[in-house]
Amino acid sequence: MQAKLLAIRGPLNKSEFPLGSVAPLGSAADNMVCLEDTTVSPHHCQIAVKDDRYVLTDLESPTGTFVNGIPVKQRELSSGDEIAVGNSVFIFREEQARTSGSSSVELDEAEGSDRDVEQLRHEEMLYLRPDSLAALPQSARMARNLSLLLRISASIGSLRDSESLPWQLLALVFDVIPAERGAILLTEEDSHEIRSHVAWDRILGPDQPVHVSQGILRRVFEEGVSILENGRLESAESKAVEEGKAARSVLCAPLAGAERTLGILYLETSNPATRFTQDDLQLVSAIASLGAIGLENARQFENLGLENQRLRAEVCLTHDMVGQSARMREVYQFIERVAPSDSTVLIQGESGTGKELAARAIHKNSPRKNSPFVALNCAALTETLLESELFGHEKGAFTSAICQKKGFLEVAEGGTIFLDEIGELPPILQAKLLRVLQEREFVRVGGTRTIKINVRFLAATNRDLQKSVREEKFRGDLFHRLNVISIRLPALREHPEDIPALAEHFLSRYTMKCNRNVKGLSEQARSCLQHYDWPGNIRELENAMERAVVVGSSDLILAEDLPDTLVETGANHEPSAAKYHDAIRDLKKQLILNALEQAGGNITEAAKLLGVHANYLHRLMRNLDLRLALKKQTRA
Repeated sequence: MQAKLLAIRGPLNKSEFPLGSVAPLGSAADNMVCLEDTTVSPHHCQIAVKDDRYVLTDLESPTGTFVNGIPVKQRELSSGDEIAVGNSVFIFREEQARTSGSSSVELDEAEGSDRDVEQLRHEEMLYLRPDSLAALPQSARMARNLSLLLRISASIGSLRDSESLPWQLLALVFDVIPAERGAILLTEEDSHEIRSHVAWDRILGPDQPVHVSQGILRRVFEEGVSILENGRLESAESKAVEEGKAARSVLCAPLAGAERTLGILYLETSNPATRFTQDDLQLVSAIASLGAIGLENARQFENLGLENQRLRAEVCLTHDMVGQSARMREVYQFIERVAPSDSTVLIQGESGTGKELAARAIHKNSPRKNSPFVALNCAALTETLLESELFGHEKGAFTSAICQKKGFLEVAEGGTIFLDEIGELPPILQAKLLRVLQEREFVRVGGTRTIKINVRFLAATNRDLQKSVREEKFRGDLFHRLNVISIRLPALREHPEDIPALAEHFLSRYTMKCNRNVKGLSEQARSCLQHYDWPGNIRELENAMERAVVVGSSDLILAEDLPDTLVETGANHEPSAAKYHDAIRDLKKQLILNALEQAGGNITEAAKLLGVHANYLHRLMRNLDLRLALKKQTRA
C-alpha cells in the first residue's frame, strides 16, 4: 500500500508528500509536513498506518483538523479525502503497490564480442513513414505488422493509468515478438536515472532478474537510436554458452516522447529459432514510439484529473463549520451518520447559519463525493427561468432557446443536487419537483422524452415549512418527501462559545487574502463580538472580520475596526469599555437628541437633519437605548 498527500491550497501548494508509517503535520520544524502558519499548532495532527489503513488523528489542536469539511478527532482515510489543516488543504491519495508478478532488473557493465549490431534511427522507421511504405512491395508479413500496430495503437490509446500502461505495453509486445524476457525502464525527467521498471522472464519466471546491458542503454539514450544485437557475450554468462546455449539476441528501442526520451523498451531471447531480425527491429521501434505517446497521454490525463480535483476542491471545499460546542458537535455527528446514505435531507435554520456548508459536507463525506455537487437557489430566479435551469430545455422551447440545454438535474447525474431556499419554490414547480422525487425522472422544457436520473437531493430553507403547509403556501406531500431526514442548524447566538474560534478562523483567512500581518483580536474587540446577538449569524461575523482586516492598521483587531453596531452593542455590556468609545456613544446620543428636538420628535425629519436614512436612525437609537430614554423623558 502506497499513499501520498497532494497540497492544493496553502504555503505548500502543489507539493507532494509520500507517506510512511507515521507522518506528523504541524508548524514545528521536526514534522514531515511543516506548515508555516500561525493557525497551525507545532504538532497539529498525524497520519499513521493502523491495520493496513491510514488513520488521521488530531493532536488536540485548538483550530482543529478537517476531513471533507467537518472537524474530526480520528478518521480512517479513503483515497480522495480532502484534509484541511489551518489554511492548507491536502488531497489524500492511496494506491496499491505491486508486490508480485514482476522480475527485477540488473544492469551489466560487460560488453560482448563476436556480435552483429544494427541500429535504426527515427527517420528510418518504415512503419511511421507512410511515403516509404507506399514505395515498398506489399507482403503478407508487412500487412500483418501494420494490422498489429493498428491494434496496439488502439489498445494503448484507451489506457489512462500511467502506472499500469508499461505492463500492458510489455504484454502487447510479448504477443507479437518472440522474446523470452523483456523490460520497460522509465527514467527521471531531468536525467537518465531509472525511476521505475517493469520486467518479466517468461522462461524462468518472476524470481529471476532480467539482465540489461548498460552499454546498450547508454547508446540508445545518447544517440536516440534503436539497436538490434545478435552475438555472444564474454561475461558471467560464458559458462552457459559453453554448455551449448545459443548466444542471446537483443532488441532495444527508446520510448521517445515529444521533448525527451521517457525510457527504454528492452527485449531478449536465447532461442536460435527466434533470433530477432531487421523486421522485428522496425516493428519494435514503431511500438516503442506508440508506447511513448501513450505514456505521455496517460500522464497528461492524470495531471488534468488532479488539476480538475484541485480546482473543484478550491471551489467546493469550505471548512467554515468551526466550533466545538455541544450544538456543533451534534451537527457533525448528524453529518457523519447521514452522509453514507442516499436519503433526502432537509436542512433548516436561519440565514447565515451555514446550511450550504452542511450540504457540501454531507456530499463530501458520501459515496458520491467524486461526482458533481450542484447548488441552485430557488429564490434567486423567476419561475420561468428557474424551471429552465432545473429541468433544462429543448431547442425552440421558447424564444431565446436557440439550442438544447441540460438542466441542473442532468448536470448533477451521479452526484448531489442542493436546492437552497426550497420554501420559495413556486406552486407549479413544487408539483413537478414532487414527481422527480417520486419517479426519479423528468422531461425538459419543450421536450417529450423522459430522462432518468440518479441524484441525491438535499434541500434547505429558513422558513417554517410546516407553517407554510398549514397556510397552503407549500405542498404537504412535497414537504413529506423532502423531510425524510431533517436537521436544524443552530443560530450563532445559541452557541456563543464558538464565536472566538470562528472569529480567529475568518481573521486568518482574510489576513492571508489581504496580505496583512494581524496577530489576533484585542480584548475590547473580543468583548464586542461576544456581547452582540448576531442576527445575521455566521455570515455577519465573517463580514465583520473581513471589514476589520481591511480598515484596521495595527497588528491587533481593535474595537473601532469593527462595524459601529457591534461596538455600540458591545459597549452597553462591557463595564470596562474604553473612555474613547464612551465619549463616541455620548456624542452620538447628543447629536440625535438635538436633531429630534429640532424636528419636534419626528424621526424621519431628524434623520434628514443628520443626513442619514430613517431606518439607520431607528437602528442607531435602538442600539443606544435612546427609545427608552425618550419614553421616560416624555412621561416626565
